[in-house]
Amino acid sequence: MEIERLHLKEITAETVRSICDLEVHETQREFVAPNAVSMAQAYFCREAWFRAIYWGDSPVGFVMIYEDATKPEYYLWRFMIDKHYQGKGFGKSAMGLIIDHVRQREGARELVLSCDPGQEGPEKFYRKLGFVPTGEYMGNEIIMKLEFDRPKTTGAE
Repeated sequence: MEIERLHLKEITAETVRSICDLEVHETQREFVAPNAVSMAQAYFCREAWFRAIYWGDSPVGFVMIYEDATKPEYYLWRFMIDKHYQGKGFGKSAMGLIIDHVRQREGARELVLSCDPGQEGPEKFYRKLGFVPTGEYMGNEIIMKLEFDRPKTTGAE
């Protein structure tokens, strides 16, 4: 498979149903809301930025980020890869696209997320991508962050 064909794409009236039809494995359903719920929440939160994850012309996942325009706050609110595409490198590649998107935002210093810790949750996946626990929790979920390199300065400031 050519993972490089992976890209983020706006969801339209023509594509919304196919994105809503994407599902995680049954054992993962307790960890992520259905995409229809996520999109409904996004339409009532101006800080929500969301996209479908496509491999060529095929939808394979969904991402939603909380972006606060008044401060450089970036929070990975939702992330899912359809059960048919898991274990093939799509999640890792998609997170690379998401991290690149956030890294390019003005003032972005880190991407924060929360997830269920332990064997069944995605904590191990996020650790492999460089996310580290902050020591804080949101309910039962561990908060993790990925810090970005600070911009280089010329020393003239």
